[in-house]
Amino acid sequence: MYDKRVTVFVGHFGSGKTEVALNGALDLAAAGERVTIADLDVVKPYFRTRSARDILAAAGIELLAPTGANVHADLPIIVPQIRSHLRRGDRRLLMDVGGDDVGARVLGSLADVVPHDGTDCMLVLNFRRPSTPGPEAAAAMVREIEAVGRLPVTGLISNTHLMAETTAAVVLEGYRQARETARLVEVPLVALTVVGAALAAELAGAELECPVVAMRRIVEPPFAQARERRTVGPLFVVN
Repeated sequence: MYDKRVTVFVGHFGSGKTEVALNGALDLAAAGERVTIADLDVVKPYFRTRSARDILAAAGIELLAPTGANVHADLPIIVPQIRSHLRRGDRRLLMDVGGDDVGARVLGSLADVVPHDGTDCMLVLNFRRPSTPGPEAAAAMVREIEAVGRLPVTGLISNTHLMAETTAAVVLEGYRQARETARLVEVPLVALTVVGAALAAELAGAELECPVVAMRRIVEPPFAQARERRTVGPLFVVN
């Protein structure tokens, strides 16, 4: 899944692309790679790469994301730094990009410096979200991202889940829809991702055309954090 120096992750809200990107960065760093991860998601207010700042720093991973007074910014203010990293060849670069037309436009603004021969663009799919009701809608998303982002989607990742309510049946139904999407757009399904070794073990006997990748949960939803902290003020604060 990480054959190229640059890997771009796209996907609609709730797809889980941020978790996939974060887990990928940590796996590469654990394997001895020098890794930079860029938070270019200007679409959603939480589930952002930048919320794992401390975890990434502890693993030696460089994070490109707004800081200081701009930490909550929904603007592509780090594009100049990302352009510089795209021109470099000494580090792995993972980019977490919003999957709708707004997020894809940010990606399109980098098209002149993206090394197309050295870049993979992975679309993360969760068929339990309203924005992706089925393979036809997912195929339309691929075409939209490619047109606006000016970068071909080179692989699909099946990540259908219902957070803590995810079962093997949910995962397998999403896999079947992702496989049909791959057929429609003629792009390979490169991985099926799940959170937790237990769920991955349940799928061990399934006949699948791609590897199962077990992830750990890194970014908690804001309502879960609110239950734990019971703070007053904004529901979700990124430190």
